[in-house]
Amino acid sequence: MAHNGILFLDELPEFARNVLEVMRQPLEDGQVTISRAATSLTFPSRFMLTAAMNPCPCGFFNDPTRECSCTPAIIQRYVSKISGPLLDRIDIHIDVPAVKYADLSTKAPGEGSLPIRQRICRTRQIQQERFKKDKIFANAQMTPRLIRLHCEIDGESQRHLEQAMTKMGLSARAYDRILKVARTIADMEEREKILDRHISEAIQYRSLDRTYWA
Repeated sequence: MAHNGILFLDELPEFARNVLEVMRQPLEDGQVTISRAATSLTFPSRFMLTAAMNPCPCGFFNDPTRECSCTPAIIQRYVSKISGPLLDRIDIHIDVPAVKYADLSTKAPGEGSLPIRQRICRTRQIQQERFKKDKIFANAQMTPRLIRLHCEIDGESQRHLEQAMTKMGLSARAYDRILKVARTIADMEEREKILDRHISEAIQYRSLDRTYWA
């Protein structure tokens, strides 16, 4: 039902692990196969997965104002309900801290939705032009061949990425995800080349990988 749309899963670790693992196939292949005794059917299932979870069972791990009641073992067990192979297939992981009262009560205007929309549309146009001969329309859909073609990085960025891969124990799939995200960040700046700062930002969007390997 979420094909060509968004699938949002709240409280991600509360889903049964076998249910979550089923999503690995559509996230990777863009289709899902349902097998029964009499037959097997394959359906298109290319969607954008968005999920939310607490940092720990009590919800206060790393909170600057409230004390977490969870032990390191409990936190690790909670986070590990989301398997490494599933995390590898999620492009961006970010921490969202509690919003302070001063931020909630401020009357200062934030960025409007119109300039954000315009920026996104420009980025999508760049990608559509890039892939007009490849039968895809976004960086997220790049194959390994297209990643090598469109995500070339310089020596400094290579060293930075190598250090992150080694320190965080990232997989080859996570490596590809970082390059795709960095390509999109560069596109949003309308940069032809991926710069080291784009790689650095993309690495920062692997917060759950840091939790796993801390």
